Amino acid sequence: MKRREFIKSSAAIAGVIILPSCANAKGVAMDKLRTAHIGVGGMGLEDLKAMASHSDVVVTALCDVDSLNLDAAHALFPNAKVYADYRKMLTEMKDDIDAVVVSTPDHSHAPASLQAMDLGKAVYCQKPLTHHVSEARAMNAVAKAKNLVTQMGIQVHSFYDYKLATQLIQAGIIGKVNTVHAWSPKNWGYDGAEPEGSDPIPENLDWNLWLGTAPKRAYKKDAYHPGNWRKIMDFGCGTLGDMGVHIFDTPYNALSLDVPRTIMTECRPDNGYGFPEQNTVTYEFPGTKYTTDSFKWVWYDGEGAPAEHPDLVLPNGEVLPDQGAIFVGEKGTLLLPHFMQLPKLLVEGEYQDLDMSILEESQRLVEPVRDYGSESPKHYHQFVDACLGKGECTAPFSYAARLTETILLGVIAGRFPNQTLHWDAESGQFAEAEANQYLDGKYRAF
Repeated sequence: MKRREFIKSSAAIAGVIILPSCANAKGVAMDKLRTAHIGVGGMGLEDLKAMASHSDVVVTALCDVDSLNLDAAHALFPNAKVYADYRKMLTEMKDDIDAVVVSTPDHSHAPASLQAMDLGKAVYCQKPLTHHVSEARAMNAVAKAKNLVTQMGIQVHSFYDYKLATQLIQAGIIGKVNTVHAWSPKNWGYDGAEPEGSDPIPENLDWNLWLGTAPKRAYKKDAYHPGNWRKIMDFGCGTLGDMGVHIFDTPYNALSLDVPRTIMTECRPDNGYGFPEQNTVTYEFPGTKYTTDSFKWVWYDGEGAPAEHPDLVLPNGEVLPDQGAIFVGEKGTLLLPHFMQLPKLLVEGEYQDLDMSILEESQRLVEPVRDYGSESPKHYHQFVDACLGKGECTAPFSYAARLTETILLGVIAGRFPNQTLHWDAESGQFAEAEANQYLDGKYRAF
């Protein structure tokens, strides 16, 4: 089944049911939030524990295709019902759950989330929101049509340093911004050959369910599950889709960006299987009130990233933080390390004290928190509170879909090295017709 056909079906359902029929739609209060969790290994287990740390959450159902992950999660929440197939869980538990947390590999984000939203459930979905641009647009449309509470799992969005950087940029601490450089030396790419043959499937793993809607592929030990799927085009979105979402988030939000006009990636030729291990992606965006009319964004990933650039020189030969972003403005630059470090202001090549007086009194934050254990749950608790009618989410799908679309356009550009692609946001198409085939794909029946 074509992804676009699945998406049209979901959008049609959303169009029929405009008013919320469930207690987790916006504006409807509840006493407790009954959650179902799809994917409870690795980051999924962290999502589960963070969500459950809210006193008003009742963990009601758990789902994972790996029985070892499922058993470990069930030991923590023995009253929850357990499933291997999220489709069965959502069908059987639809009257007993209010919200769904999706923490699967990227290729399963949209299929699981759209089924949950079609049932009128609030959804917290890990980043990147989707595997394909068409899916991001569909999830945004369904969430809007059904008036659902949604949140993308970018926990740092709610951390002190990122909120402070956003306020400082919007207050004009460096004037209008003309360029952002962002980088991560992580390598979620694979330049090797596609593995041949197959290995025995572990007894604890349902390989067909793990593949889900992705193309059928033989199981190879250590190649996909549990840890290396981000490197492979069928399942992940490379380093850009992983760390890029976190590191893009604050500049994207602070500058009120929409989707880009052009994208160009410098990398090795496309091999149709794994993402390149090193990438430099250059975006050009329409200007906003916080940027100059001509605004550029450059992303660097892979070993040794970022490349040398005059904008990236720090005082006294200081080394750049391992990961981070730099805003280049008319009056200076702002360095934002990733993560849990204060932004740093540079003017004419020298550090300057941050002038908090430029912020409105109501905007000034309390002292920074340097404890990930206490900071991380805030993003999850914000989602729970919004479901309970006690607030709003700061990374709903209306925001997350645009950020994810931007990220995924850079991923697609990696299939056309050194070629500038031109994006039409209104039509949702590239001017270069050959690139449009990667905006969606086929869903395998499983």
